[in-house]
Amino acid sequence: MSENQRIIEIEVLRYHPEKDKAPYQQVFQVPFTDDMSVLQGVQYIKDYLDGSLSFRWSCRMAICGSCGMMINGEPSLSCETFLRDYYPARVRVEALAHFPIERDLVINMEGFIEKLESIQPYIIPKEPRTLAQGEYLQTPAQLGAYEQFSSC
Repeated sequence: MSENQRIIEIEVLRYHPEKDKAPYQQVFQVPFTDDMSVLQGVQYIKDYLDGSLSFRWSCRMAICGSCGMMINGEPSLSCETFLRDYYPARVRVEALAHFPIERDLVINMEGFIEKLESIQPYIIPKEPRTLAQGEYLQTPAQLGAYEQFSSC
């Protein structure tokens, strides 16, 4: 680390069920620049400070949701949350609330996936259509009936 490089502390919830009785916090000092996301800070920890740290990530573009975690008590996507917004204070990262922890920042999503599948979040036609009949189209009135509920 250079003398002019800024350092931020990232406090990480750690838990390895095979050896830990309960989750605990571990603090890491991470060099950062203004364009570094919290995800990049966590990746720095894994790559350079503690290779045993476990977390999920995929697209790095705020689309897939894999990198979701609690950041200073708020559920957030770590790929679109920037370390600069917390500097010089310490950043606390934890597994998402209300989910069982598998290891460190990795949660068990089995119950969530089952619930998502059970609500069938897609259009179920009253009568099936053939490919020749084309796609299902929605009128502006049909959209208006529920659009307000999709804005969250």
